[in-house]
Amino acid sequence: MIVSASRRSDLPALFAPWLAGKIEEGRVEVANPFNPSSVRLVDLRPTPTGSMEALVLWTRNPGPLLPWVGEWEERGIRSLWLVTVTGYPSRLEPNAPPVDEAIEALACLAGIIGRERISWRYDPVFTSRNLCMDPSFHQANFTRLAKRINKHAGRAVISIYDAYARASQRLKKASVDFEGGWALESCRSIARNAAAYDLPLQSCCEELGGLGIKAAGCIDGELLDSLWGLGVTGKKDKHQRPLCLCAPSVDIGRYGTCTHGCLYCYATRRETSAKEPALD
Repeated sequence: MIVSASRRSDLPALFAPWLAGKIEEGRVEVANPFNPSSVRLVDLRPTPTGSMEALVLWTRNPGPLLPWVGEWEERGIRSLWLVTVTGYPSRLEPNAPPVDEAIEALACLAGIIGRERISWRYDPVFTSRNLCMDPSFHQANFTRLAKRINKHAGRAVISIYDAYARASQRLKKASVDFEGGWALESCRSIARNAAAYDLPLQSCCEELGGLGIKAAGCIDGELLDSLWGLGVTGKKDKHQRPLCLCAPSVDIGRYGTCTHGCLYCYATRRETSAKEPALD
């Protein structure tokens, strides 16, 4: 079993002690987001003692969880990391961790586990007229970040913003537009620059093969098999979107608990507070 921590909230950046405690405990109860009365007990013990074959961590800042990573390595906990760094305007990402802080933590993480187990997510590709986020913005912005990140990540991942209802409402309330006509050209610019910085580029839930961008899962079965032989290449998580190529996994965490406040994020379900208690 692959455990995903998490598509629902930024557990490493915001709830690191809670997550580390659950890993130590070896189990966590997870409520079904569509039926909260249905609760699943997820085994967090690494194989062969338990059933967790790999732990996939999604975050904007791995820093708060770094104190535990070395110990996890010694315990045989296999971790993959998906680290989002976009450098977008604060109007769009009001509480995102500072870019310098996130990249410094990413570099430290690579020093512990190696770059191959880290993917940099420049995600989503958001284009906007009133924020001046056109293809030339993304070309310059991606290049600026790639110069600093390419030595610490094995690949880059992009997707184009999807207009989920709640995200669209937040953007409208904030008077932020999405200019979809600029999205593909922005991805084309990103692809050119990823190649220049030796960053294999893949897409998440997008068909961008015409731009030379490989479609792959963020929870990449081929990568998992090359690292640990888990036998998940070609297997697809049926609970994700139709174009998602992620290997099957179990998400822990809870929607509505992330305080980064990114206007475009599908996982934000309600207003949150930085003082909100942890997840259970």
